[in-house]
Amino acid sequence: MLESFNQWFLSLGAEYGVNPYIFGGIYIGAIPFFLLCIGWLVRNAKVGKSTVLPTMCAGFFFVSAYLYLAVVGNNIPVWVWIFLAALIIYGAYSSIRDTRKKIAAAKAEEGGF
Repeated sequence: MLESFNQWFLSLGAEYGVNPYIFGGIYIGAIPFFLLCIGWLVRNAKVGKSTVLPTMCAGFFFVSAYLYLAVVGNNIPVWVWIFLAALIIYGAYSSIRDTRKKIAAAKAEEGGF
């Protein structure tokens, strides 16, 4: 059963020119870097420094697996791009909302409110 799942999984990559293990590795591997960038962003916001670079880095790590898909993949169906766009938009909205809460909490903690 595991062998048949593995064959099916790899066939998806062959059909679209993407190695699923590389995609998954990038996806999972980017998570700690994304979280570090969010921490960097919150720290910079807390002390009044620019948040542009940490925001750009967090955004890069957030979409890095999809960048791999866009660069290496071929014949990706339109519905996949629509689905990924929806995931990215929702994820960005959620991350921005959570980061703003963390910044507000850090500033309130610092100010003693």
